[in-house]
Amino acid sequence: MKQFRLSRLAVLVAAIGFAAAPELSNIAANTAYAEEAMRPEIGKLVQSAGELLKSKKYKDAMSKLHDADGISGKTANENFTIERMRLSIASQSGDNDAVIRSAEAILAANKLSGKEQLLMIQTLANAYYKAGNYPKASAAYGRYFSEGGTDGSLRQYMIYAMSQGGDSARAMKEVQADLAADEKAGRAPSLANLEFYSNAALKQKDMVGYSSALEKMIAYHGKKEYWVNLLNNLERKPGYSERLTLDLYRLKLAVGQVTKTSDFMEISKLAVLAGYPAEALKIIETGYKSGALGTGAEAERHNRLREMAKRTLDENTKAQAANEADANTSKDGTALANLGYAYVTAAQYDKGIAMIEQGISKDGMKFEDDAKLHLGMAYLQAGKKSAGIKALKAVQGKDGTADLARYWIVYANQSMK
Repeated sequence: MKQFRLSRLAVLVAAIGFAAAPELSNIAANTAYAEEAMRPEIGKLVQSAGELLKSKKYKDAMSKLHDADGISGKTANENFTIERMRLSIASQSGDNDAVIRSAEAILAANKLSGKEQLLMIQTLANAYYKAGNYPKASAAYGRYFSEGGTDGSLRQYMIYAMSQGGDSARAMKEVQADLAADEKAGRAPSLANLEFYSNAALKQKDMVGYSSALEKMIAYHGKKEYWVNLLNNLERKPGYSERLTLDLYRLKLAVGQVTKTSDFMEISKLAVLAGYPAEALKIIETGYKSGALGTGAEAERHNRLREMAKRTLDENTKAQAANEADANTSKDGTALANLGYAYVTAAQYDKGIAMIEQGISKDGMKFEDDAKLHLGMAYLQAGKKSAGIKALKAVQGKDGTADLARYWIVYANQSMK
């Protein structure tokens, strides 16, 4: 029987057809398979299909292959070569169903080399995914990795396919494995994995896991819109202390979450009552500039709050020497640390930082982590980022102080480049 070999031109046409799906474009492999012997009546039809493909006459090209399908007694190689050409045409023309059928047939023939086999499995997995056949897509992606595939970008599709295909538990395990590997390697976790994990954790009411994912989305991917959920969630965390309300407001103010009149009023009052009138005045003036304060039916109330902050600041200034003397003679360092942070809020950074450190060095401080948190914040306000981060990393309190310290570090890394 006379044998037929596809011309080099036809092989090149097939390779061009694969350009729409880069994972198929192994020209050397195409050449090897295409040049195997075929009967002339089949080889001419496949070559003609390739030439039509080059002209983007996809329907006509498929028609030639249909004619080849009708020839009886085809060898395994002839069927294999027809399917490779069909896959090339389907890939370029966007016929996903045909891609699936041909890829399945090619894999079933078991004629591909190791690398080509992996690429074909990837092609089939992607086609299943595009078709919305998630159970088959997840199985194909799983096969890809089990047979040695290394394209990590496919894992997010595999995980999504698992989830959409009804295997959420397995998808969650895969995400957790990825996140653990990222942490061990010291690399940024993917946004897709973090979003998947955060949604799953929220559904399972795992608020610790939910907050952890939100924090990483902000830290690694700059998703500042998640600050709202993260900080609001902190208040609901078991063990969170209401003592930290002012400190939580301070971080909300820094990340731009204090915009409402009621919030400006609340944080300002808390600052005055805590002994930080200079800080309160700054916040009040910010509220006036933004239009949140000084207008509407409550304008006079806003003004009274501002006047109260001014009077308190004047009184504290007059009592400054006495307050410092009392703080220095106190048995623990709480008074020194609080007074030091008051100086920091009044922009007297060096003096304030020194007093906070002196207070921390004393024994018997009831809320030492509060003072360490304020020390880190003080360094950041003074423009000393590295010292601030170092101080914040020393905060270990389980009442919300360590969380706030960690969030301040995230904020510093984003805002203090």
